[in-house]
Amino acid sequence: MVAAPLNAQVSANTAVGRWQTETRGGIVEIARCGPSLCGRLVASEHLRTNPDLRDVNNSDKSLRNRQLKGLQILSGFTQDGNVWDGGKIYNAEDGKTYKARITPAGPNELKLRGCVFVPFCKTQTWKRVR
Repeated sequence: MVAAPLNAQVSANTAVGRWQTETRGGIVEIARCGPSLCGRLVASEHLRTNPDLRDVNNSDKSLRNRQLKGLQILSGFTQDGNVWDGGKIYNAEDGKTYKARITPAGPNELKLRGCVFVPFCKTQTWKRVR
């Protein structure tokens, strides 16, 4: 008998929902956007104290006045089995966008990997918010 790998046990929609990030008490809501996934920032420590926070660190000066609450920070992912790859994540703290991959690690956990270049990547574990 061969055991099924963990990724075979999660569906393509496992990533859909609200997720707690590892930093700053962030909550990101991930949804299907056509054949892709997208995600928007719905809460963070800073947004709880100032819900009108703006995207002041954006490298594009014309975007610095947009509100962070509700801002789409995940986009462009293509499903490859149970992995969502080829997407991008925007980091409002440094105003930069990074290549990203989302890998469900069970029904209540995601591994989100962001990279500047392949050798310079960081992975966070996000937990489902109920």
